[in-house]
Amino acid sequence: MIPIPNSKPLLRVLVADKVAMRCHLLADALRRSGRFLAAATHSVRAMSLLEKSRQDGERFHTVLVSLSFSEEPTENARFVRQIHKLHPYLSIVVLLDSLDRRYVVEAFRAGARGVFCRSDSFEALCKCIHCVHDGQVWANAEQLHSVVDAIVEHGPAVALLQGSRPLSKREEEITYLVAEGFSNRQISERLGLSEHTIKNYLFRVFEKVGVSTRVGLALYALKQGKRSRPGMQSTSLSDAPLIFTKNSSLPS
Repeated sequence: MIPIPNSKPLLRVLVADKVAMRCHLLADALRRSGRFLAAATHSVRAMSLLEKSRQDGERFHTVLVSLSFSEEPTENARFVRQIHKLHPYLSIVVLLDSLDRRYVVEAFRAGARGVFCRSDSFEALCKCIHCVHDGQVWANAEQLHSVVDAIVEHGPAVALLQGSRPLSKREEEITYLVAEGFSNRQISERLGLSEHTIKNYLFRVFEKVGVSTRVGLALYALKQGKRSRPGMQSTSLSDAPLIFTKNSSLPS
């Protein structure tokens, strides 16, 4: 693998896995890509290494937690929850052998900001790491549906939706395009409106629905159980990752 020139500071990544060979191979691949400073450790030693790196002033930016969830998902998620609680500054990506609904829900519930299937490409993993480090969420529509279904089945209606006001047809259209992973620029091109106009629409939608982030709006749309309006071309959502920012000003 030929390292890719990069003027940005290298991200410090910790790979935690119970399988030593798999763990070291992945960390080595990340280092050789020229984009990361990666270290490998057994899962049982991850917490002490994270604490040491923080004390030394060289704390990691992202941790890749490899979980098989061969046992009860809630038990395995405790490890992720512990990392999130003790090191809230870390971006956590959970590596899974299978994107089973239970695993996805428990991973996000525990504090992960991304779920990644081992069958996906290495380049996609690199992009995932950078996205979650930038404060984004890495998931596709099918995985988000799993999270929303869990909210509907096991929890009361989301409180922030109680005072929501009806959306106009145009606002609904933009809302569901956001839920499908389209950026401001893509929505503006699709609807023949300026990006500034799209942003204004979104601010009004946020206020009406009672959310403040793109993730919140997407979850709202998915929870309504609606799809794009007739005549709107759809993307292959189950295959493509949806990347949502934590800011209300959406990226192009």
